[in-house]
Amino acid sequence: MNHIELAKKYFEQKYHCSQAVLVAFAEELGLTEEQALKLGGCFGGGMCKGEVCGACTGALMALGLKFGQSDLEDLESRKKTNDIAVEFLDLFKKENGSYMCRELLGCDLSTAEGKKHATENQLFVEFCPKMVESATLITEKLLNC
Repeated sequence: MNHIELAKKYFEQKYHCSQAVLVAFAEELGLTEEQALKLGGCFGGGMCKGEVCGACTGALMALGLKFGQSDLEDLESRKKTNDIAVEFLDLFKKENGSYMCRELLGCDLSTAEGKKHATENQLFVEFCPKMVESATLITEKLLNC
């Protein structure tokens, strides 16, 4: 199963978008499935506040695992990580119009009205899988998978 199929599978099982994207890359980045699912657990729905799309945060976590700074003296990896985060967000915005959950969905998931709107309009079923796929595809390219 490729990354996109795997991410979509997890999202269809009702995991958050952030979990679905991160878990698609977990094994090759040294995380177990359980670790990836737990790590991505608080980032769905734009951190439950309609902020940065959870698919994007899952992708950024995967990119951080690959390129992130772990040694205080390694300023090159810090620059690389910052650059790749900006590149990811720019590519995602270019492809989708925004990387902010509330802008993408056209509603604010931090409110009861926003959650109702998203549910009634099938956004989690029809729209969000497209964001999961987009984030996963961009991540694949940046990871050179």
